[in-house]
Amino acid sequence: MSQPPARRRRRRARSLTHVPPAARLPMTLVLLLVLAGGVAALAALSPWRPGAEPSPTATAAPTTPPVTEEPSEEPSEPATPEAEDAVFTIGAVGDVLPHDTPIRTARDDAGGSGYDFRPMLEATRPWSEGVDLMLCNFEVPLSMPGETPSGYPSFGAPSELVGNLVDLGYEGCSTGTNHTLDRGADNAMYTLDVFDEEGLGHAGSARSQEEADAPQLYVLERGGQTITVAQIGGTYGTNGIPIPADTPWVVSAFSPDIMNPGDYDPSSLIAQATAAREAGADLVVATIHWGVEYQLAPNVEQEAMAQALAESGQIDLVVGTHPHVPQPYALLDGGPDGSGMWVAWSLGNFISNQDSNCCIGQTATGLFMTATVTKPVDGPARVTDMGWTPITVDRVGQQRAYPLLDLVDGERPGILQLSEGTLRQRLAEVEAIMADSTGAEFPLLDTPSTPTGDRPEVLPRVD
Repeated sequence: MSQPPARRRRRRARSLTHVPPAARLPMTLVLLLVLAGGVAALAALSPWRPGAEPSPTATAAPTTPPVTEEPSEEPSEPATPEAEDAVFTIGAVGDVLPHDTPIRTARDDAGGSGYDFRPMLEATRPWSEGVDLMLCNFEVPLSMPGETPSGYPSFGAPSELVGNLVDLGYEGCSTGTNHTLDRGADNAMYTLDVFDEEGLGHAGSARSQEEADAPQLYVLERGGQTITVAQIGGTYGTNGIPIPADTPWVVSAFSPDIMNPGDYDPSSLIAQATAAREAGADLVVATIHWGVEYQLAPNVEQEAMAQALAESGQIDLVVGTHPHVPQPYALLDGGPDGSGMWVAWSLGNFISNQDSNCCIGQTATGLFMTATVTKPVDGPARVTDMGWTPITVDRVGQQRAYPLLDLVDGERPGILQLSEGTLRQRLAEVEAIMADSTGAEFPLLDTPSTPTGDRPEVLPRVD
């Protein structure tokens, strides 16, 4: 067994001094021999001789203590979180179409000073705030300061409506419709000024050619990824109002003859979508004003246009408006990388004064669209699902809009003027429309979703 080092050293010392008595020498001689041996040993160990140069391998003993490096005071960079697959939702509603009665109601709700549309839309807030990116179709221009707001036939909405939508969770709206020029190009451009002031995105109309050529971009941070969604738009016509020659870019129109709209030309929308991709868009949403009023299914012009857009491979999702009634959904062949293009042919009305008393019953019920987008870390963003929720308006009961299933299955507010029979009829009508959807399963959603992160950044179309 080995011994601790100190004990081994002590034993060695004893063995050197323990000499048998017979072998002992006189002490003086012993001391002389020890001294002589020590000098010889030192001479053998040192290579130095008087007069010799120092050895080039000799190293001088340090004269100062070694310097230790002080730790850096600069803060270290925070670790970047690893990216992960991102999933988020895009919501949309149909026509924001404030006729005279909704305008008067908004005036009453504001207490006679200004206008407030939020009370009539409050029941839909959980839905508009529940998605990650919320869009609408802003059917009409705004009335300018000093003008009186009005409804049909020459619409001009109160400017407060824009801020009301922002408060309800909206990020952007399409503004290119058949009513864009109801009050002329100046009102159309003023409308976009107010949108910019309130932070609401817009697509389909413009204040310059540069703006007309630019998509509306929304930027989301999800799963450690930065994802850009583009919105583009346009309309089939302008109700026979000519586009002013000095502002040809004021509204985006895709009919070859704007005064006599017939066939649709998809080239302008494809060009917009291509420019959006070049501007960095990961996903392109086309908000299109098309079709025939009060028709419950897409017409041949819509179908031909959609097929051309799908074949271009530039557009992920089409949100259709204008017929004032719901139309079914579809998943068409084509789309980016052949992954398919998702289509809501028409979302119907959102704000309006229409129902069976003026038109057909389906004008009182629109759709809330919820599209799910998936963006893998190592792949492109794609729409992967699209659901629908019916939203109905109680025209007599203070113009309030409600998720229809809440009224059919849940507690009904005291101001509601819709009967049990009317509610169930409206639900049956919209279910019959959506049963004609094609290409995929499109679920009926009865509860709002939850945002997956912070609200998106709304970028200006022109710096």
